[in-house]
Amino acid sequence: MSSTPAASVLFVCVHNAGRSQMAAGFLTHLAGDRVEVRSAGSIPADQVNPAAVEAMKEVGIDISEQTPKVLTTEAVQASDYVITMGCGDACPIVPGKKYLGWALEDPAGKGVESVRPIRDEIKTRIEALVAEIDAQQEK
Repeated sequence: MSSTPAASVLFVCVHNAGRSQMAAGFLTHLAGDRVEVRSAGSIPADQVNPAAVEAMKEVGIDISEQTPKVLTTEAVQASDYVITMGCGDACPIVPGKKYLGWALEDPAGKGVESVRPIRDEIKTRIEALVAEIDAQQEK
């Protein structure tokens, strides 16, 4: 198999501290180097949400070293998929990209008990995304 990733995916939410970080963690974990993974926010937070870090740790994925990053037009241009996470973010629109809007509850200010169902919903969506990317590669 070639070392070129099958696809590149950009997850976007306002603070790049919860949903997008969990999604990036799951995609990296489930797809490995088959997919290039990015995440960003329009107004990045100072740190990743501690409840999101804890919830991901519970399923064996460590996102504690991640840092919120600012959304750039270059990141959108370099991605095949742009997935917004239910935050109404104004993403730059670049022709030829696949845009998906995932309406997910914002974990900001919630405890780990409240973040777990959000984490589990993200995992389900990531598994479907990996299947879609793999199916595209088989065509």
